[in-house]
Amino acid sequence: MVTVAVPTRPSSTTQGLPLKNAKERMDVIAAYRDVGTYRGAAAICGTTHKTVRRIIEAHEAAGIGQVPTKPVRARNYEEVAELVAEKVAKTFGKISAKRLLPAARAAGYEGSDRNFRRLVAQAKSEWRRGQARAGGRRPAVWSPGEVLAIDWGEEILAGRKVHVFCAVLAWSRFRFVRFAADEQQVTTLGMLAECFEVLGGVPKVVLADRMGCLKGGVVANVVVPSPDYVRFATHYRFRPDFCHAADPESKGIVENLVGYAKDDLLVPLELDDDPWAGGLAGLNERAVAWCDEVNTAVHSEIHAVPEQRLTTERELLGELPSLRLEVGPKPTTRKVDKLSCIRFGSARYSVPNRLIGTTVTVLVDERDRVLRVIEPVTGEVHAEHGLVAPGEVSIDDAHYDRPRPNTPRRGARPRTPAEREFLALGPVAEQFLTGSAAAGVTKLGTEIAEILTLGAAHGTEPLLLALERAVAFGRWRADDIRSILATGGHAPRPTPAGQALVLTLPSVPTRSLDAYRIEGRIDTDAEGGEVW
Repeated sequence: MVTVAVPTRPSSTTQGLPLKNAKERMDVIAAYRDVGTYRGAAAICGTTHKTVRRIIEAHEAAGIGQVPTKPVRARNYEEVAELVAEKVAKTFGKISAKRLLPAARAAGYEGSDRNFRRLVAQAKSEWRRGQARAGGRRPAVWSPGEVLAIDWGEEILAGRKVHVFCAVLAWSRFRFVRFAADEQQVTTLGMLAECFEVLGGVPKVVLADRMGCLKGGVVANVVVPSPDYVRFATHYRFRPDFCHAADPESKGIVENLVGYAKDDLLVPLELDDDPWAGGLAGLNERAVAWCDEVNTAVHSEIHAVPEQRLTTERELLGELPSLRLEVGPKPTTRKVDKLSCIRFGSARYSVPNRLIGTTVTVLVDERDRVLRVIEPVTGEVHAEHGLVAPGEVSIDDAHYDRPRPNTPRRGARPRTPAEREFLALGPVAEQFLTGSAAAGVTKLGTEIAEILTLGAAHGTEPLLLALERAVAFGRWRADDIRSILATGGHAPRPTPAGQALVLTLPSVPTRSLDAYRIEGRIDTDAEGGEVW
């Protein structure tokens, strides 16, 4: 019995097509073993001697552990492949082979147009794969109570333009759709407030498209929200967020809702005789009924009912304010006075002292009883106070860059040359001055002049020591200073009492009182009190 090794990798043509199956290759190998020549085996198996040679060579290479490799053939477009790849990347895969061919001809390409089209198609395919790897999209993973996506849509209904406000809670897929006459900021914020009331809470983030009514500007592709939108977000305690331009990952969920609302809500309205019979109020009644219908049906993406999932998600939503924020009118403003305070409700509230003379916006949260002072343009919160009764004051020491002293400090302020010269001696001179005033020394100016004369006679250092001793002992006259200076610094200096001296007394033998007891009884009736 002869064991024949069959190569696992079939022989193929230059186009990559297999020549023989496994059984046919085994027959060719067996015939070659019998006759020993390529042509003889080819005549037995009904094939060519070249095919027999390729099969035998592949079989022998497999027997020694070698896998035959097909030689790489040079392509006639290799010298322009780099040029084509550069042009494809520069045009983001939009350029056609027809427009690239003249440049390739000028670079030395001499092949056919068909072969060049293959090269361009291959370059575009590789570029798209690279883009997918570099910025590949992935499905979003939403958290309960996290994101509410909003957007506006526009449609012509019975010859009149109508604007559609759409919002969807990302995790539960609960949808909110209403109609409006415009897309102004007041309308948008009013729709958003109504959406929060329908949801029964406020999500942590509101993701909006780059609406012109909500953005104040764009810097380095970062959207700056408008001050009114910041005020609205502060009132409802959510973080405003905006999609990137042309970003389907962040805009897809709400854009799908806008398209769904247009197809499933607006198109059936076209069948009515007069869709505008009830005005915007009638359209919004239809929108409410449509939302109730779609939110109670199984969603195709999550295979759950949005209304049921909202019941679970509502526990994680933020609490609604007790009052809806008034949108539209000019907010309350106050000017910071010289005391670094503003007045509101006949009460005074402190703000940072750097804002003295500027105008700030005042927001009051009636539910939490909190007053906030914010920057009118940026929305930065400068101060936050609890509401106080009229006539009262709410002060934050941090607004004044220093703590509030327990008692007012009224330091000495020299006016005459003698006063300035005396206080220039240092803190001990100021202590002597304030102590003398407190002791009721009426002719303090004369006393200071005499003390300065003594200083000129004895020197500054002895005078300071004399003043220090006078302050310590409460002596406030110039004569007292003269007496201290007369001692020449040898006046006794009392020291505080030290620790108590503890002595250990010697121990002596002791006797009890029984040792002094007199034995016997005294007869008091007998003369002399005899003992017997």
